[in-house]
Amino acid sequence: MASERCPKPAQIAEQGRDDPVGSGGWSSMYFLVDPRDTVNAGYKASFEREGVSSFALMPEEFLGWLQAASRSDLEAIQGFLLGDFEERAKCASVIRKQSQAPIIALADLRSLEQTVELLEAGIDDVLPKPVHVREILARSEAIWRRVNGAVPQGEPEGASASEAKASDRLKVFHDGRDPEIDGVPLSLPRRERHILEYLVRNRGRRLTKTQVFNVVYGVYSNGVEESVIEGHVSKLRRKLTERLGHDPIEAKRYMGYTYIG
Repeated sequence: MASERCPKPAQIAEQGRDDPVGSGGWSSMYFLVDPRDTVNAGYKASFEREGVSSFALMPEEFLGWLQAASRSDLEAIQGFLLGDFEERAKCASVIRKQSQAPIIALADLRSLEQTVELLEAGIDDVLPKPVHVREILARSEAIWRRVNGAVPQGEPEGASASEAKASDRLKVFHDGRDPEIDGVPLSLPRRERHILEYLVRNRGRRLTKTQVFNVVYGVYSNGVEESVIEGHVSKLRRKLTERLGHDPIEAKRYMGYTYIG
């Protein structure tokens, strides 16, 4: 994936349209950074198998892209995965100035000194290779909850005991698996699952249709109208209501959607 210039958002969009995962949604887009094409290609394929979108760049390309990225570009990224290269401590410092998304480094070899250096540079976790993408996703989600102060599932802030019990019935995994209600999987199309994951992650917060659209379709999508979100949310609410006996998503016209559990 090496190139002489840092790719523009339009170039990233082009890859997203050609990517089979791009057709399924962008709720968890991960950025991979490594100077080795084989490493980038391997992890990209692994993310695809889990139904998660990703994009890979060389370190020098990534730093250029990061400095030019808009706020909406950065908000669409769920996590950064840094391979083993010399400048990743610097890379992490630059990321942390612009984004609160989890930063995970991969280590080809175990080294206490290197691990301490990377953690001090702002990296959230260091994982020795080989590591399964499912573990990367789970660790990233745990970091996200800690950094953003998200309320754990089943314990919404200020909820009564009965509300908390009802909320416990729905479990969302954020790692490619379908959600479960009362321990039974609820099979959802990928975009509906991504919408549910995004709403649950932001429990109690009203999210606009534009915010949901950017997370599901990506800030680089073209030719898709935001109005499609209304149809996805409507189908999702109907399925949840049938299984839960109540609608856990509050929708207000012109204002957006809130997951209330």
